[in-house]
Amino acid sequence: MEHRGLDAYGYFEREGSLGRVRPEFAGLVATTRARVAEAYGRRLHSAYLYGSVPRGTARPGRSDLDLLIALHREPGDEDRDTAEVLARGLDQDFPQIDGVGVLLYGKERLLSEQERYDLGWFLACLCTPLLGDDLAEHLPRYRPDSLLAREANGDLAALLPRWRARFEAASEPAEFRRMNRFFSRHLVRTAFTLVMPRWGGWTSDLAESAEVFGGYYPERAAQLRRAAAVALDPVDDPAVARSYLDDLGPWLADEYTARHGTKTPRADPG
Repeated sequence: MEHRGLDAYGYFEREGSLGRVRPEFAGLVATTRARVAEAYGRRLHSAYLYGSVPRGTARPGRSDLDLLIALHREPGDEDRDTAEVLARGLDQDFPQIDGVGVLLYGKERLLSEQERYDLGWFLACLCTPLLGDDLAEHLPRYRPDSLLAREANGDLAALLPRWRARFEAASEPAEFRRMNRFFSRHLVRTAFTLVMPRWGGWTSDLAESAEVFGGYYPERAAQLRRAAAVALDPVDDPAVARSYLDDLGPWLADEYTARHGTKTPRADPG
């Protein structure tokens, strides 16, 4: 039977591990661990890697580094400023990566009921422990069902106006390149979770995600393949983002709502 990222009982297996980090990124990971600990000190509960680096698929000079940092309390402005300085320093000091992303949350939010099938699932299934006690020990096991699909990515319709505002405000090629990569990643992952319950499994591989989606929506398959390609090798053409905002994004948002419903509103959308 095909594995599809699940164990023998149909639950997600946690993807990624420090043992999968490629040798080219070992120094980066060691430095990240040290700098996070130094930057947050006693405020830090735990830190995690996610994305291509802990999956062992990162490409030197092309991939970014993704971090999730959990604090003992909700982050304030000083904590967010610290994250920006941390990210900027790592990006500047390590040419192996093209950008650093930091997600910053208080541990209570990560363990909260409202985030159980969104941030909680993300941490428990897609994040690799780097520092501190693993919060996943306090979270349930997860299956690829419609509830998870709704809570993980059922907010695309609400995001599109923000994306349009970001697009209208952009003017530099570098801005469009970052935007195209971000939009492409998000749309491919949303398209995959749309069909995830029917497919009955999980993958974080963007090319595979597009292929799986295309099996259920062949009329959109070529569009998703192109989006996956842009996510991996971003371009600065504004027409790419415009096509997402005018066509693929609205269609996907409507289809997602029709099949899974909309994400539960958050008391604290921050």
